[in-house]
Amino acid sequence: MKHLSLPLLLAMTLSCGSAWAVDDISKVNGHITAEAGQAYGDLETVNGGITVSSGATTRSIQTVNGGIKVEEGASTGSVSTVNGAIKLGSRVMAKGNIETVNGSIFVDRGSQIDGGVETVNGGIGLVETRLSNSIKTVNGDITVGVGSQVGGGIHVEKPSFGISLSAPRKPRIIIGPKASVAGELNFEREVVLYVHRTASIGPVHGAEPVPFDTDTAPAN
Repeated sequence: MKHLSLPLLLAMTLSCGSAWAVDDISKVNGHITAEAGQAYGDLETVNGGITVSSGATTRSIQTVNGGIKVEEGASTGSVSTVNGAIKLGSRVMAKGNIETVNGSIFVDRGSQIDGGVETVNGGIGLVETRLSNSIKTVNGDITVGVGSQVGGGIHVEKPSFGISLSAPRKPRIIIGPKASVAGELNFEREVVLYVHRTASIGPVHGAEPVPFDTDTAPAN
């Protein structure tokens, strides 16, 4: 067997290392786009949105004052923004929490989140999604849509001092057809809780479940 020289071995090692290297992207006042099928490190921006194109791979995604869109088949770490919506397309894999303060969160079919989902002021919607941890909100509606699985329960927190409820409304919590929520459903404020007859849930504290058997929950 022919032995490789040390310089050649070093060259091959460096070449392999560079092939697997991924770069972080950080901006101020600018949009970030992760191109389809490419690999990236952390993506961070201020005053700008972030788009992760189909099939791209990233580590954590974070912005302030901007929305985040993760397209079909992409893989990410945690995803968070302060003022902006978060939308995950179908078959997205997220290895971390999905969080926003002022904005909605929507996760489409076939996606998996190895963490929790949390908002303060914004609705949360899951469709055929597997969520390892809990759903938390203060003022947002929650829809655990058809076939979704939530592993860590649901918690609607009581508004703290400084969060305005000048025109209070009851958040709508919907557990849809064939959905499941393991763990407790804790409500520290008044909500309307609809649970489809084919769904399964854990113990409920602070609300009375209203059963329904139609494709969508009652409008009122």
